[in-house]
Amino acid sequence: MAEPWATLGVDLHVEPTGPGLRRGLTDALREAVRSGRLAPGTRLPSSRALATDLGIARNTVADAYADLVAEGWLTARQGSGTRVAAREVVPPAGTAHHPRATARPAYDLRPGSPDLASFPRAQWLKAARRALTAAPYHALDYGDPRGRPELRTALAGYLSRARGVRADPERIVVCSGFAHGLKLLGTVLRARGARTVAVESYGLDVHRKIVADCGLDTVAMPFDRRGTDPGGLTGADVLLLTPAHQFPMGVPLHRDRRTAVVEWARRTGGLVLEDDYDGEFRYDRQPVGALQGLDPDRVVYLGTASKSLAPGLRLAWTVLPPDLAEEVAAAKGGVDTSGVLDQLALAEFLTSGAYDRHVRATRLRYRRRRDALVAAVTDRAPQARVSGIAAGLHVLLRLPPGTEQSVVQAAHWRGLALHGLARYRNPAASVEPPDALVVGYGTPPDHAWSGALDALCAVLPG
Repeated sequence: MAEPWATLGVDLHVEPTGPGLRRGLTDALREAVRSGRLAPGTRLPSSRALATDLGIARNTVADAYADLVAEGWLTARQGSGTRVAAREVVPPAGTAHHPRATARPAYDLRPGSPDLASFPRAQWLKAARRALTAAPYHALDYGDPRGRPELRTALAGYLSRARGVRADPERIVVCSGFAHGLKLLGTVLRARGARTVAVESYGLDVHRKIVADCGLDTVAMPFDRRGTDPGGLTGADVLLLTPAHQFPMGVPLHRDRRTAVVEWARRTGGLVLEDDYDGEFRYDRQPVGALQGLDPDRVVYLGTASKSLAPGLRLAWTVLPPDLAEEVAAAKGGVDTSGVLDQLALAEFLTSGAYDRHVRATRLRYRRRRDALVAAVTDRAPQARVSGIAAGLHVLLRLPPGTEQSVVQAAHWRGLALHGLARYRNPAASVEPPDALVVGYGTPPDHAWSGALDALCAVLPG
């Protein structure tokens, strides 16, 4: 049985080489410091712990440490242990210099991210602590590829209640973000014989790329004031839509077209992929229910915690028809690819009601931000016009013809990160985008919001 002290200290990989142990150990430690592998301030194991790890005499290690302290490579203080001395580390010849990180903008109004400063850290820690305390030991194993049953059960209840989704825990597959879920679906649908996915005229190019990487072609559906128009669509096997709040145009899919989409799927045997990326954030009325509720056998629901909590959690979910659930789970490689601890914490966060409270609080905060943005633009930049419903984490700001690029460039010069609408147009679409900005109001923290509005209004046409 190992002595108690043998398990203490830090690990250090070192390989003594040369004619003698003391000299070999001294040379190896010196080179580790010289090369920068051991950074200044790094605490080394005690002489007793390192001697045990290397299987050599303690005095040999102590003598090597003393030699390097005398040479100035190490420092040794009572109560502080032995550490690497502070000195400039010269990189080896030929080492490439890493470019400096790109300077962060003074204000970031690009869409796609929530206010990360509002993440409910204290409440999340409480949920994580309760969940980990209650979790059985086997919960830390590889687990079901569909995800932890606690989370799938909690999601089924929440989505049914809050989004009108007809969900069953057995038909939910947890994934690592929306992009991961879309890739899994694309892979399965291509293997089933699908060839073409109809996408919206405006959207994220990364989603089209994921579909293409799965071996599927894409066609663009027309768009007008009632949203995406699926009428007259032929040749597609799958539709990919953002029906609750179209990104980036900011309008919901008209009720007649919601019905038409479901009828198309029933008539052709096709499948609809519903991206409900910010469906919980509607500010002027009750959020429109999920399209999946009209036909859960023909509509796949995809949701995520990226907007409601934080993208870094890497947690999303798909609610699937029965015949797809097993295949999508199998496409994950037979293992759960999402972090078990975060799944357990989110399950507790949902069932305890903390998630509802957080969403309601952030909904109020984002509504105030949107109201302030609309008021500021109306008062200070009357040539710009806010478009789209009061929902989500972005607005479409229409500009006078021919001004989009100049406004985006002026914003860049002022350290304001902005996206123009043109970057979200599908190249295959028949529509020409109007001059407009896609302004995200989720990213800036509360204390920076008024400054962000001032910077935005300063670059808009007066």
